[in-house]
This record gives sequence, structure tokens and C-alpha cells, in this order.
Amino acid sequence: MCTERNSFSIRLEELLKARRMTQKELAEKAKVTEAAISHYIKGDRTPRSAVLARMAMALCTTSEYLMEGVPQGYVDEIGYAKRLIARNVDQMTTADKREILSILIGDREG
Repeated sequence: MCTERNSFSIRLEELLKARRMTQKELAEKAKVTEAAISHYIKGDRTPRSAVLARMAMALCTTSEYLMEGVPQGYVDEIGYAKRLIARNVDQMTTADKREILSILIGDREG
């Protein structure tokens, strides 16, 4: 059976090289077998979410980057913005809320 490598497997292999980490080291940190890591790199398996999270931590990245290619800074900024808005929503005026909605839908002037 011929399987085509996916973006996840390519990103995984690139991160291993960049971190100068072996498949065996990643397997130990992610608490899976070395064979499982090999399958992920070949592109014929995808890790479960718990394994993915441990792999991301071991590789100093995010699950979102591994699976979707979303850069870490982007995820961090969006998460921060969500927390900031949620924390301050009670103090926001209706005009503040409308301005945020306008920004989100791309209907902002100037």
C-alpha cells in the first residue's frame, strides 16, 4: 500500500530535525513506541489528541501547528485576544463591542 505523506508528517519530521531530536527521544517523551512515531512520519497514522499534545510539548510547539500548520504566535495572539475580551466584556460600552464586531467582520473604516 502506497501512502502519500501529509503536511503533519512533513512538519513532524522538520521539527525533529530542527530540534535535533531522534524518533526514539520523541517516542519516550510522548510515551509511545518508536514504531508509532515512524508511522506518523510516514503519514500512514495520525496520533490521538493526548499523544499529539505530548508530542507538541516535546517539540516546543503547539498541536495546532503540528496538525494544521497554524504558527504558534498566531494561536497565542488569538487566545490572548479572546481572554482579554472575555475578561473585560462587562466594562465595555456598546460602542466598544460594536467596534470589536466591526473589526471581526472586516467592516472597519480607516
